[in-house]
Amino acid sequence: MNSNKRSVTAAQRWTLALASVGSFVVVLDLLVVATALTAIQRDLHASIEDLEWTINAYTLSFAALLMTASSLGDRFGRRRVFVAGLTLFAVASAACALAPSTGTLIAARAVQGIGAATVMPLALALLNAAFPPERRGWALGIYGSVTGLAVLLGPVLGGVITEGLAWQWIFWLNVPVGLAAIPFVLARIKEGFGQGTAMDFPGLLLFTLAAFGLVWGLVRADAAGWGSVEVTGALAGGTVLVVVFLVWQSRARTPMLPLRLFHSRAFSAGNTVMFLLSGSMSASVFFIAQYQQVTLGQGPLGAGLRLLPWGTFVVLLASRTGALADRWGERSLVVAGLALQTIGTAWIALIAAPHLSYRPQVIPLSLAGIGFALAIPAVTKAVVSTSAPADIGKASGAYSTMRQLGGAFGVAITAAVFAATGGYTSAAAFSDGFGPAMAVAAGFGVAATLAGTLLPPSRRPALRAPTGAPAEADRVDIS
Repeated sequence: MNSNKRSVTAAQRWTLALASVGSFVVVLDLLVVATALTAIQRDLHASIEDLEWTINAYTLSFAALLMTASSLGDRFGRRRVFVAGLTLFAVASAACALAPSTGTLIAARAVQGIGAATVMPLALALLNAAFPPERRGWALGIYGSVTGLAVLLGPVLGGVITEGLAWQWIFWLNVPVGLAAIPFVLARIKEGFGQGTAMDFPGLLLFTLAAFGLVWGLVRADAAGWGSVEVTGALAGGTVLVVVFLVWQSRARTPMLPLRLFHSRAFSAGNTVMFLLSGSMSASVFFIAQYQQVTLGQGPLGAGLRLLPWGTFVVLLASRTGALADRWGERSLVVAGLALQTIGTAWIALIAAPHLSYRPQVIPLSLAGIGFALAIPAVTKAVVSTSAPADIGKASGAYSTMRQLGGAFGVAITAAVFAATGGYTSAAAFSDGFGPAMAVAAGFGVAATLAGTLLPPSRRPALRAPTGAPAEADRVDIS
């Protein structure tokens, strides 16, 4: 760790800090909105469908445009597009806070999702480009800790703001943070571009439509039904467009997602791990927060506070995990972390009951949090470290897309299981559906663990060099 700190330049520190800030505001916004839905419904007289679209509009634009934003960054400059994303996110957040009706709020949330889709992959691309492979794990660990802080604070902050101020302030928070970061990004981060200058417009269109179709089908499955024409048509159309997109990428002169990236075992297995891990994590957060309120009778603040054991370890361990990934490789950390996450999630599924006290929840929540903290920085490094500098933007966009699609998939599948076994009619009914839904989330964790074993084997750490000489591990790319 100390050698890592000594070798980091001022420019790298600024890049790490500003990329982390961008990720922080996006992830924080994802979590604080969920705790404010009841207040939004009351103030704007929103229907259940309106509340769903408050979430879905953001999810759709976010997931569908991640790869597009990465391609724009490669073409026009990653720093420039990152600044555009921060600006759009801040302006759209202000529009959300000022929204006089649910229609305006939903439209502003869609624009906010476009800003988030621009910020997240470009933050990761700028960070990966700033650090050499042997330092990326450490940097990604710090980045993951800051993102984990947003996960930790999101439910609590959302509860405090909603109960103590007004729901509009969950959006106002983004405005000064985003706008204040922009001049520092322009002054402190070096501009970077991807390979080539031509845009793959057919690829952009095909992928955007494919992602939109898949996410539309997933987010509408619970309301419209998995067998409805709307959902089956969207999923089938999205799948067909994915196939067409891949065929086009194999023939395009300047593909937006070079298929050669998938020749890397680390890239392919790592993206599979993140898809499944994100599905398990998103479903867990979605249902555990509601379980605390609907079944156990907590308010938004109380529910957020009870999630602290889960989020605390993400903050405390992520930076150390990144450094360990640099020195010992990723596979062992990913598999160990996923195993712990799966055990914690399955444990919660087994003990779920209408009158469960908080004490039995602490250990499984902590295990799941430790698992996430170990796995996420390591699998992120496994994916991006296999990419050439010119491909970092494309690899980051693909990784971010798989993470978002996995989250939408996980919530949709577990919501279907919940609807089939329980409901919102009573505390007991919610508990009846909560247990099976968490069991499915644990199943995603099992599948992610198996995928993690397919990552390339870790290299053994090199022996420490004599005092005064650089360590061998500091000279070798261990990715």
